[in-house]
Amino acid sequence: MSSLAPHRRRVLAATAGLAATALVLTACSGTDDEGGADGGDSGSGTSLTIGTTDKVTSLDPAGSYDNGSFAVQNQVFPFLMNTPYGSPDVEPDIAVSAEFTAPTEYTVTLKPDLKWANGHDLTASDVKFTFDRQLAIADENGPSSLLYNLESTEVVDDTTVVFHLKSENDQIFPQILSSPAGPIVDEEVMSADSLTPDNEIVDANAFAGQYVITSYAFNELVSYEAYDDYAGVLPAAKTSEVNVKYYADSSNLKLDIQEGNIDVAFRSLSATDVADLATDDNVKVVDGPGGEIRYIVFNFDTQPFGAKADGADPAKALAVRQAVAHLIDREPLSEQVYKGTYTPLYSYVPDGLTGATESLKGMYGDGDGGPDAAKAKAALEAAGVTTPVALSLQYSNDHYGPSSADEYALIKDQLEKDGLFAVDLQTTEWVQYSKDRTSDVYPSYQLGWFPDYSDADNYLTPFFLTENFLSNHYANQAVNDMILEQATTADADARTALLEGIQDAVAADLSTVPYLQGAQVAVVGTDVTGTEDTLDASFKFRYGALATS
Repeated sequence: MSSLAPHRRRVLAATAGLAATALVLTACSGTDDEGGADGGDSGSGTSLTIGTTDKVTSLDPAGSYDNGSFAVQNQVFPFLMNTPYGSPDVEPDIAVSAEFTAPTEYTVTLKPDLKWANGHDLTASDVKFTFDRQLAIADENGPSSLLYNLESTEVVDDTTVVFHLKSENDQIFPQILSSPAGPIVDEEVMSADSLTPDNEIVDANAFAGQYVITSYAFNELVSYEAYDDYAGVLPAAKTSEVNVKYYADSSNLKLDIQEGNIDVAFRSLSATDVADLATDDNVKVVDGPGGEIRYIVFNFDTQPFGAKADGADPAKALAVRQAVAHLIDREPLSEQVYKGTYTPLYSYVPDGLTGATESLKGMYGDGDGGPDAAKAKAALEAAGVTTPVALSLQYSNDHYGPSSADEYALIKDQLEKDGLFAVDLQTTEWVQYSKDRTSDVYPSYQLGWFPDYSDADNYLTPFFLTENFLSNHYANQAVNDMILEQATTADADARTALLEGIQDAVAADLSTVPYLQGAQVAVVGTDVTGTEDTLDASFKFRYGALATS
């Protein structure tokens, strides 16, 4: 999960099993575990306090494409399409229907008499405004590239909007309407051509999700209150007041959850912390489906021998990437750093999704998942690369959990072990990191991906279109064309074959090197209910599902 522009990208969530970095902890509050969109008053419970080390970059949906920001947006903005608890499949949210009325026309009919929390009418005009401004602003750290197939948005009447698409039969577009590009915003509050400051959005009460924000201190404390007139597909929020506290250090997050100072810890505790908490009788560890991946990105301009680097040479640049792929040893990363809560990943689509392959396993290393220094050396020698190769490698010290330092120290050791690389390992806090990585500052760097929706496309489109979320100057027209083709291929077998071919092609190019697949994990108080609902395959953590028995 991260950012985008006139490129095409998609974001974020986690996988199945125990996980180190997607984490929820809860201890008290709430009400019963019943309720629904048509039954019960919203927020009939008391309050919850949630702790997180995630960071918000922007409350404006046009200005962020990261997990921390979307975690907030997902609570307070309405969507045209959304995923009910327990399902990865999208359904109409504030809409009564959504369907293709022509091969390039997707028509959405809104529920009548919708209102923003500030009293403004929520109409088809707001919908058109939302998507027009995403494309107009095209912020480098926003999700506008997800809308690559959107030609225009037309208002038919107050409750009807038609999306005119560039390509026919887009199999992905309904999912995109539930993604970080999909939060509907109030046209009477938001700027049409620039990002709207967080405090202006909060002051204007421009919300219509399960919750509204009542108090907002950027990356310190956010307070929410259940919205009584929420009209989406989810049940009424089970807890009326939610406070989210932001931590700079995961050790303090763990301490506060152990001492009962907060009710929920959601992202990120280390694998060691999770294992320790699993022995605590006052909490229980709950895991859920997910699709988080970890990978190294190469900037094709600034990496060694990149297009704008000294001694630019595409063959040598590829050899450097191949050598890295030959040397990465995933098993120790999984076991030593993450205690098995992340598992080795050998391709671009996580195991379990339709079309997933293990392209990297056969092409690099020993052919069975392990490293092979001899192959790395041969690749460099064949291209005429002198060793050791000086490689600058960057990671975030606060966004992907406290184990990132150990993770990248081990990767550095793996790359340097046989004298083929000299790695300059550096770290930067996420708010600056997210800006630097799209500005050609880092020749190679860490990213994690939390999917916007559970489809293989979400792991290919954002990364490998000619203009992409990574902004790493990768371009392969054949890959670009296959990605566009699979998105409009209705035949399941034909689409799967395209997805597999894309993975083979990008494995040969090595724009990125994926190496771990993670999971969603919650550690909750024994009286907490709803955790399974919020750790579902939608990859969206919904506060409204949580309560206490």
